[in-house]
Amino acid sequence: MGIIERVKKAQQGDEQAYLELFQQYEADIYRTAYVYLGSSEDALDVVQETAYKSYKAIATVKEPQYFKTWLIQIAIGCSIDMLRKRKKEVQWSPDLLDHLAAVKDEEDIPLSVSLRDLIDYLTAEEKHVILLRFYYDITIREAAEMMGIPLGTGKTLLYRALKKLRMRVEEGDSREFKSN
Repeated sequence: MGIIERVKKAQQGDEQAYLELFQQYEADIYRTAYVYLGSSEDALDVVQETAYKSYKAIATVKEPQYFKTWLIQIAIGCSIDMLRKRKKEVQWSPDLLDHLAAVKDEEDIPLSVSLRDLIDYLTAEEKHVILLRFYYDITIREAAEMMGIPLGTGKTLLYRALKKLRMRVEEGDSREFKSN
């Protein structure tokens, strides 16, 4: 049974179909939350909150083929809510960087720019848009909607982040970025 069929069954009240769907993407939800929160305990809380919210709202999924995107959007929203409650920035620990490096193949990142560089040299908003756009392959329009920002702002953030990364490649690893 494919994703579309499972989503339709879940929307009709089939709890087993929902459970199978959620379990299929649970690791992605955890990784997403961990990237935002930097804590395995908080990430697990977000997984639980995402399960609860998505189960209650499964009937609202209009395009079943985008179920994973819909789930990730809920997880990001839950992560951002948790960050707001904390009232502080994500702390990017060395353990988090190692975890992220293991998750994404570095061959997708050009030349000397590694995932560690991406995290170290971008602002929180730039990280957010880059992760959504390139890690989850979400369009810039969808990323802007998920972040609750205008499309133009999303494009600006993406452009600025890519410009920083290009500068990093051209200048080499020995030179530090300025924050803007």
